Amino acid sequence: MIETDEVFLVINDSMEIEFRDRTVAVSAGELFVIQKGVEHCTRAHEECQALLIEPQDLVNTGDAESELTAANDIWI
Repeated sequence: MIETDEVFLVINDSMEIEFRDRTVAVSAGELFVIQKGVEHCTRAHEECQALLIEPQDLVNTGDAESELTAANDIWI
């Protein structure tokens, strides 16, 4: 379970954030905060640039590590 909020700031184009009960569209210039513990899945139909703000040690694939799990070695 995710123990912190996550912030998505869309820079270019748009993306969707899917929850169990709804899907939210987020467009360029918009910011969306997901409260800690809320299960979600992000996607974009075309290339999208977004800034994701979350703690450094958070695994991007939740509890399940796979080939989609990103290396957690970049800190800005």
